[in-house]
Amino acid sequence: MFRTLSLAVIALTLAGCASAPPAAGGAVPPSGICNVEAARWAIGQGVNDDIVNRILRDTSSRDARVLRPGQPATMDYREDRINVDVNDRGAITGLRCG
Repeated sequence: MFRTLSLAVIALTLAGCASAPPAAGGAVPPSGICNVEAARWAIGQGVNDDIVNRILRDTSSRDARVLRPGQPATMDYREDRINVDVNDRGAITGLRCG
């Protein structure tokens, strides 16, 4: 009995050391540090969920914030966030990390 219990404890301990499985589809999780240059292609595009998700992926950001003209926004800087500036028509006019 003691031997079985000991082996179970060892197995559970080792299982806790196993690495997490890779992200779905083998995708690499974002580094979290925004690289705005990788998404300059988006300027002039219409903003939608697909475009914002692609911008997130391309810039390695963890968060995106779409900012419309006159919309209030916090002034905090976050290195893991991409700001997507759009005009009144919904076209992307600029991209900024922060």
